[in-house]
Amino acid sequence: MSAARRRGPAAMVPSLLVAGVLAGCATTADAVPADRPAAPGAHGRVETRTAEKVLQVSEVHDETGMTLLEGPTFGTDGRLYLVDVTAPAGDPQLMAVDLAAGEVEPVLTDGSGAYTSAQFSPVDGRLYLTDYAGGRIVSLRPDGDGLRVVAKGPVDGRRMQPDDLTFDDDGNMFVTDAQYTTYPDAEPSGRVLRFDAADGEGTVLADHQPNPNGISFDAGGGALWVSQLDANRVDRLTLDEDRTAVTAGHTGMHVDGGPTQTDSNAVDAAGNVYQGVHGEPKILVFGPDGTRRATVVLPAGHDGLESATNLAIRPGTTDAYVTVSGPAGGFVYRFDALAAGVRQSNGG
Repeated sequence: MSAARRRGPAAMVPSLLVAGVLAGCATTADAVPADRPAAPGAHGRVETRTAEKVLQVSEVHDETGMTLLEGPTFGTDGRLYLVDVTAPAGDPQLMAVDLAAGEVEPVLTDGSGAYTSAQFSPVDGRLYLTDYAGGRIVSLRPDGDGLRVVAKGPVDGRRMQPDDLTFDDDGNMFVTDAQYTTYPDAEPSGRVLRFDAADGEGTVLADHQPNPNGISFDAGGGALWVSQLDANRVDRLTLDEDRTAVTAGHTGMHVDGGPTQTDSNAVDAAGNVYQGVHGEPKILVFGPDGTRRATVVLPAGHDGLESATNLAIRPGTTDAYVTVSGPAGGFVYRFDALAAGVRQSNGG
């Protein structure tokens, strides 16, 4: 979720609450061919890939003055599910997109929250949504029925503002608690939380985080990549064997963002980290060793699009779809990923 929503629920709810034809991907003339893994060579070249528009999903809402698509994730029905963070009551907050047919079906229009991410549990097959404004996490069936609250209230004595989430193979849920850091002298107060699959209990894995946003497991499943919105960096948090505690942490990648900030992220089968950007519609791709490998951009003439918040790579393929939003509306774009999609590429 982007920086525009980092002023807390009280400020966000009234102002924010309150996202074509399927095309292939092109590369620049200097790019590494899409069928060969990109890697910086002796000259340190970074590949550029161009995403192509698939379809428009949403328009700017009169009530909130914006639209913001987030949380793309593929269901077992092959459709791409995504949320519109700023949809007002009565407009679709969760949608299912048939990419081949170019059709969008509303799934949830309850108007009771600002949903910022979505991911299917590997255990129960339900779709889990983070409600940033409501300080809760809900789950529901893919048809929109059976909505229930799975986490709400204080964690370790403090109300949470859940932004993105991911699961381990056992169904334990890992969530970024995105607390805005008022610069220049405020103490970072964001957190990374864990919710146990067996009893739903929430615990704090990491505190004093500078507004954590994206969260994904690495390819081995033993560490988390956490993007820090207010620090423009991606941290690596190594977990213990049962993934109940952080044993070590450090910054894996720094991002020279200028006016932009690090948003959500995803990881492919080769361990590459795809970092969404708020403030400019592009995706930064890093190798698991932290080396910048590629930049995904939009074609020329994309006026009115200001962020590329998140992406999903269809599992078992290199078909990657990114949510792009701005004054022109909310769109889905497609590009070729550097490696195949896995569960960590699919939502969050």
